[in-house]
Amino acid sequence: MAKKNNSPNHKHSPHIYKVRGRDVVLDQDLAKLYAVSTSAFNQAIKRNAARFPSDFAFQLDEAEFTHLISQNVTSKTTHGGRRKLPWVFTEHGAIMAATVLRSEEATSMSVYVVRAFVAMREELTANTKILQRIAEIDHKLLEHDFVLQDLIEQLLPLLNPSKEGSCPNSMGFQAIQESRNKEEDMF
Repeated sequence: MAKKNNSPNHKHSPHIYKVRGRDVVLDQDLAKLYAVSTSAFNQAIKRNAARFPSDFAFQLDEAEFTHLISQNVTSKTTHGGRRKLPWVFTEHGAIMAATVLRSEEATSMSVYVVRAFVAMREELTANTKILQRIAEIDHKLLEHDFVLQDLIEQLLPLLNPSKEGSCPNSMGFQAIQESRNKEEDMF
């Protein structure tokens, strides 16, 4: 017997969207996961409304629905698409929906939904750590830029000595040059 894939790479992976500052899954995606029609899914939710407070599930308003349509997340209300505003479910709401449906598929998929949300949370945490590390590196590079700029400012006078005021402690070739000038004056 083949095992069901409850990993976040499952072929019916729910799309997790950010709506009202929350990570949510559309009712139609959960209905697919739980192997029921969207209308049957929503009816079960309405029959058990007390189990779905606003932090578990909420219905989208017109503007949010229009925004999702513009992203091709759901079909338009014309041409046989949705006629009612969709419901969205947070992680807790998606799990609660599995308990309302009481099917074997719903139970196994609730584990899958939890894993999908956990994987998303882990990715966000990893991204946050990466961004913090990039900020640290950027800060270090800025420190190095200041040190290098200071070093360049200190080296420039040594690379381009002024013609007028030669160093009083001149050594080496300058003395030879003076002796040649004296020899030329003799001739």
